[in-house]
Amino acid sequence: MGRYTSFVGKRVEVDYRSADVHFVAVGVLVSDTEKSICLEDRFSSGGKDKTIRFEIPYTYVIRVVEVHSTNQGSAVPVLRTV
Repeated sequence: MGRYTSFVGKRVEVDYRSADVHFVAVGVLVSDTEKSICLEDRFSSGGKDKTIRFEIPYTYVIRVVEVHSTNQGSAVPVLRTV
């Protein structure tokens, strides 16, 4: 069983690091493979519904917290100063 299975199906905020850059992503945790987690977010752009899904390896994850408001942004990584 993966570390983050209790968050599957819930909207979460994930802080993670890749090289020396700190990223924050918000989306629905759709899977935990015991090696990585997958986030998904659905949004509209140009009148079309779109979905973005990406995978974050466990070794890059700093923290995962549940987000209760749905207006927290997109799953697209955002730069944050450390």
